[in-house]
Order: sequence, then C-alpha cells, then structure tokens
Amino acid sequence: MTNREYKACVEAGGYGRREWWREPFTARGRALTSSEAIARFVDKTGRPGPASWEGGTYPAGQADYPVTGVSWYEAAAYAAYAGAELPTIYHWSRAAFTWAGAAIVPESNFGHGGLAPVGQYRGVGPFGTADMAGNAREWCFNQTGSERYILGGGWNDPTYAFNDAYAQDPMDRSATNGFRVAKYVGDQNLAAAGRPIVRAFRDFSKERPVSDQVFAVYRRMYDYDRTRLNAAVDTVREMTDDWIREKVYFDAAYNRERMAAYVYLPRHGKPPYQAVVFFPGSDAIHESSSKDLSTWVFDFIVRSGRAVVHPIYKSTYERQDSLRSDYADESNFYKEHVIAWAKDMRRTIDYLATRPDIDTTRLAYYGASWGGYLGGLMPAVEPRFKAVVLLVAGLEYQRGQPEVEPINFLPRITIPVLMLNGQYDHYFPVETAQRPMFRLLGTPPDRKRQVIVEGGHFVPRTVLVREILAWLDRYLGPVH
Repeated sequence: MTNREYKACVEAGGYGRREWWREPFTARGRALTSSEAIARFVDKTGRPGPASWEGGTYPAGQADYPVTGVSWYEAAAYAAYAGAELPTIYHWSRAAFTWAGAAIVPESNFGHGGLAPVGQYRGVGPFGTADMAGNAREWCFNQTGSERYILGGGWNDPTYAFNDAYAQDPMDRSATNGFRVAKYVGDQNLAAAGRPIVRAFRDFSKERPVSDQVFAVYRRMYDYDRTRLNAAVDTVREMTDDWIREKVYFDAAYNRERMAAYVYLPRHGKPPYQAVVFFPGSDAIHESSSKDLSTWVFDFIVRSGRAVVHPIYKSTYERQDSLRSDYADESNFYKEHVIAWAKDMRRTIDYLATRPDIDTTRLAYYGASWGGYLGGLMPAVEPRFKAVVLLVAGLEYQRGQPEVEPINFLPRITIPVLMLNGQYDHYFPVETAQRPMFRLLGTPPDRKRQVIVEGGHFVPRTVLVREILAWLDRYLGPVH
C-alpha cells in the first residue's frame, strides 16, 4: 500500500474510527487499552499517522512510495477500512513465489540506498505482485506468541529475508515496516490459514554441553581420508584493480564428488598471503549459480592484502540438492549435511596447503549469518584456524542431533573470536541467541570480543571494515 492510499484512510478518520481497530492490543505481551495503543500511533510531529510522516502527511514527492513506519495494528485497521484482510503467511508466500527467489531477488530493491516508488523494480512475481521482495517489509495476519509475522524483507535487509520468516512485536513501527492487503475469493479456510504458528525456542542458559569423552566421539565424525585432491584451476578472471579471482576444482571428501572454490588473490601485497575461508549466508542455498558471487562482506579483506577463499559448499549454488532450509532439525539428512559442510571446509584448506602463494599458518574462518551460526562448530573441528570472525551470528532455536549442535562445540573453540551483531536482529535476538553463543565460547575472555551496533540483521560497513581488519591484524599479523 502506498502513502497516497494510506492518506485517504487517515482523512476518512482512520485513527478515530474504532470499528476498524478490531484486534486486542498488546505491546511486548502486555495488554493495552485501545486508547493507550492508538495514542502511540503518531508521526514525527505528534499527529496521527505513520512514524515516517511529518505534520500528518507523507514526505513531499513520495505519494507512490510504500507507506512505512506502521505497526501491525495500523496495517490491520487499514485493511478493515479497505474491506480487505492482511494476508496469512500461506497466501503471502503463494503470491510471492519465494522458491523463485533466484530470479526475483536480483531485480528487487535490496541494498539500493532507500525506499523506491511501488513497482519501480522489476522483481515481479508470476501473479503480477511487485516488491514482495525488498523495498518494504510486509505485515501478515498470523502471530507467533505475542509477535506478528512480517515478511519479504525491506531495502536494508539481507536478500535472504525474502525466503525466511520472521516476526516482530505488533506495536513495532520501524522505518522499513509496511504492508499489503488481500481480498479472498472462493472457499478459503481462513480459520486454519490464520492460526498462530509457534516458532521454536530454547533457553540456552539451562542446557549443558556434552562431556569431553562424548565430544571426542562426535569430533571423529568430521574426519576423512586424505586422498588425492586432483585439483585444477578452471578459470582465472580479473575482477577489479584490487584482486584476481580463480575458480578451482578438487575432489570432495565423500561420495566421489567434485567441489569448487573461488580464490580471491590480492593484487597488492606479497605472497604467501594470509587467507580467510568464508562461509556465506543462507541465500547460497536458494541461488542456483555462483557465477556472480556477492563480495561486499569480504572485498575489503582482499584489498587489505589477504586472500579470501569461498568454497562452494554442498547444497549451495550449483551444488544444490533437496535441502531447502538452513534451519537445523533432528533428521539424519540434516546431520549428514553439516558433516559434509565441515569436510568441504577442511578439504578446501587441504587444497590451500598445496599452494605456495597461501600461508596456511595464518588462516581465519569468517562466517556470515548462516555461516556465523555454523561458526559455532566449524572452528572446533578444524585446528588450522588461528582466528574467527562471526557476522550477525547467534544460536538457532531449532534443535539438531547432538553430533551437529553448536552448543556442544562452542566450548571447544579456544582461538580468538570476533562477533559483530545488530541490537534488533530478528533472526538472532541479543539476549536469547547472540549472548548465549558468545558466553559458551571456550576462548579466554581477553581474546573474544562482541560488538553490538544499532540495527537489525546487519552491521554498517564502516564497523565491518574497522573491526574485522583490526582483528585480523592482531591475530594473523599485519599485512604490508
């Protein structure tokens, strides 16, 4: 819905028409009266309206921009005014066609500097819906606990927000929060589709890692025979003035599979290079090709004179299989994949050890989001790492088998670890996912550091560059 459309509701007395405000009000699980709640729904100047407005209206020239800065209750009231509904997450997902994210997301407004007019980007789904990926997040009807689902991601969210479900307090009026409405036709089982959906939750303060004896058994599952790599450089392509990118192939450690890795070599600096092994976010599961890998989370590392290595892990990019989610579960299927990812990482290091231009005595692990979560396990099974960087990482509430549960591996990570997080991360909340992970690390207190910045599942680039380069300088040594 646009600012223009929402303004018509406001002018129709939207904030005073109590018949449109149908749901009981809560804030962080506490009940509010309708008067208390609606009194909070004001703009920057205290007049009724979205938090992004001023003087009771939207910014000049933004009539056709999505209305943002609205709570779930404001979105639901508008839907009642329009004779419509907030979509259930099932209807939203069907319309969004999330499985086609590889085609939709690149044409959508993710990371382009701000909101854009509705329909400006070409990321249109098969049913003609624009901007379901990116631009503004979209409130949905379903709740989980005291929160409501808000899907699709906004312009300043990571691209995989299009595929992942997350929720916020219904009173939240963040600048990226918008909505669309649905009108249902035919026989719709809305009672079932609109039911609450309980998300997994764990209190990690009450869980205990396994003993050293049990862990030793788990650890052996990640070993493999050091067979021949049969390595080959497939392509060498200069990407920028700062690096050369090589795509290399070698034998994986299982099932006679071949795997690939991209090696980014700095054009400034002197070999043998320090190296950083990267593990990406879950967007890697949903994209079918690694041809045009995003480099914004590590390009500054290469410019600093270090090599960055991006393995193509099992289930990602052109190695896609039937795995469809990064979330843990208690199946053998998921367990086998985690073990395969660890072997892919270790096999990549085996390959790096054959290269005279790489110094594997100065090696770091760098995981982002999904790779950050798995950073609670990977460095515990690979002794060649000297430092770790975890970006927007935390523990998942979904439970895996104990052999692949980071809670059992984190105490065995004793090398220096840097964690960079957002205060309002909707995937990994600070108190229940980030800090438990940081606390469980076996690294001495003076060699681990957590930086929490204002923001969600995102860290500003200036913080990213400053903190990561300083950490690598400190624990791998400076680069000249």
